[in-house]
Amino acid sequence: MRIPGPEDFGSRLRSPAVAARIGVWLGATFGICFLTGLISHYAQLPSHPLPFPTSPSWGYRLTQGLHVTSGTAAVPLLLVKLWSVYPRLFERVDVRAGRRLLLTGLERGSIAVLVASAIFQLVTGAMNAAQWYPWSSFSFRTVHYALAWVAIGALLLHIAVKLPVIRDVLTQDIDETAHDRPTAVEPASLSRRGLVRTAVAAGGVAALATAGSTVPLLRRVSVFGVRSGDGPGGVPVNKSAFAAGVETSATSPDYLLRIVVDGQEVGTFTLADLRALPQRTEQLPIACVEGWSASASWGGVRVREVLAAAGVGSDRDVGVVSLQEAGPFRRTILPPNFVRDDRTLLALDLNGEPLDLDHGYPCRLIAPNRPGVLQTKWVTALEVTT
Repeated sequence: MRIPGPEDFGSRLRSPAVAARIGVWLGATFGICFLTGLISHYAQLPSHPLPFPTSPSWGYRLTQGLHVTSGTAAVPLLLVKLWSVYPRLFERVDVRAGRRLLLTGLERGSIAVLVASAIFQLVTGAMNAAQWYPWSSFSFRTVHYALAWVAIGALLLHIAVKLPVIRDVLTQDIDETAHDRPTAVEPASLSRRGLVRTAVAAGGVAALATAGSTVPLLRRVSVFGVRSGDGPGGVPVNKSAFAAGVETSATSPDYLLRIVVDGQEVGTFTLADLRALPQRTEQLPIACVEGWSASASWGGVRVREVLAAAGVGSDRDVGVVSLQEAGPFRRTILPPNFVRDDRTLLALDLNGEPLDLDHGYPCRLIAPNRPGVLQTKWVTALEVTT
């Protein structure tokens, strides 16, 4: 079977003029996705060289919503971009071409790495949003973060190699044919402008179909918003009490919240004790790495006031420990600026009603501008190391 050549792909739609214009939009979605992904990764670190801010309270909701929405919008743009440049993969290269061979090798190598890493990021990101994890040999967060740098590095290298062509075609009319393949012919059904507009519109539709997970007004039309408001108290649930294995321990009449300093227990609180402390109500969003978020009214006691009641200050990291016996976020770290923030609560109520078991009964952490995976449910201990 004969290997195809560029001459076998006849449409002038497969042109640098189209690829560059779609590439601008694709680069924008990749850039937004990359930067917001860095914010999410930093927010989840156990310690921060620079304190992660507690305000605005909706900051993580915005950035993670943008992360998932821009990643989804990139899918149709990437598909059209690959279709438009596909014939270039079959161009013959003269191995005696010297400098030209080096540039071609860099170009094709960067494209191979870029395409592979981009597809991996988008596919696994979609799986994460749907909470489907068929892999078991690697950590999604670690690999997703590492390959984000690989993808963005390959993208920058690709842009550097192709910059002369990109600059040339973007400063000319889209129908200019100077960079077209000699054998390309004009299609009868769709113009170049029509193709670019269709690709951008498809990206916009994909974004609209996803954004409802973050923007409540769009939930009726966001068919890709896999969790968009359903759940006890109008707040979705990622992990149920059954899945966490805490149905018995969380409902036990012997439940105690322990305050531990340097490994020594310095105080305990029953649920009745917590309710006897001054109660506060805060309107705060909860936002998860999968892109969904919901705003709610949370009632409970400030974390710093619980610590103060046990004679403990609020100037140290606090380990927040869950009743669940396993899982990467069974214990999370609450930095001092979050401990001191008046909005950081051990929540006992959600929207005026006692917490549902699946939302973390008898008490859970809720803090402003904090990833949902760190809003620990079924809290059993606050651990302070001096």
